[in-house]
Amino acid sequence: MMKRDIVCIIPSRYESSRFPGKPLADLLGKPMIQHVYERVAQAQAVPYVAVATDDQRIYDAVKKFGGNAIMTAVTHRSGTDRISEAVKSLNLSSEAVVVNIQGDQPIFEPVQVDEVIQPLIDDPTVVMSTLIYKIILDEEITHPHAVKVVLDHQNFALYFSRATIPYVRDKKLKTDYYKHHGIYAYRRDFLDTFTQLPEGKLEKLEALEQLRALEYGYKIKCVVTPYDSVEVDNQQELDRVRRILTEKK
Repeated sequence: MMKRDIVCIIPSRYESSRFPGKPLADLLGKPMIQHVYERVAQAQAVPYVAVATDDQRIYDAVKKFGGNAIMTAVTHRSGTDRISEAVKSLNLSSEAVVVNIQGDQPIFEPVQVDEVIQPLIDDPTVVMSTLIYKIILDEEITHPHAVKVVLDHQNFALYFSRATIPYVRDKKLKTDYYKHHGIYAYRRDFLDTFTQLPEGKLEKLEALEQLRALEYGYKIKCVVTPYDSVEVDNQQELDRVRRILTEKK
């Protein structure tokens, strides 16, 4: 696969019930979306990055710092749907790999982009992959914001849930728990298939769009990353990220 056949699209919207205007929140003098964009640009395997948005303020902010931005419709039900529209303008091959980085992860490690695309490069039958992380904080095992995943013997996802899975009935037994990171890679032609599927019942119940793929029989390859990340859903998490970045300076 040629390097040009890999692109990263960052879906970004202004409206958020918990944190309106989140992508443009100030983070050490830059909008948060700029931090995400610049980290993606450091990934070795991705020659093209763009923000897909339906908001003129975000579009203008990205253009202001010299980034690529693509305007999309306001009607999309998910970030993946927004990405699917955005890549239609890029004239990609059906086998191209499209990476989805959420715009609320400003301190992810750039190498995680390389990690998530590797299964699609290695195996042409893999249509979708994502990153997971071994939980080390006990509170995340039960916290609904930390989405857990269980795997088959080949590291394909069996299920994602906000609940604690697996449930350990015999307390003498121990298990590792894994949480999901919102970083995905898709085969270009699978994006069209995925976004045309009706909303899944489990997807609606858990509010997890990746369950749509599993409900309709598609496999998601999971890659265990050694790097944790912070998803910014509120002002407190933004303050936490600000402290982390300040300590690294």
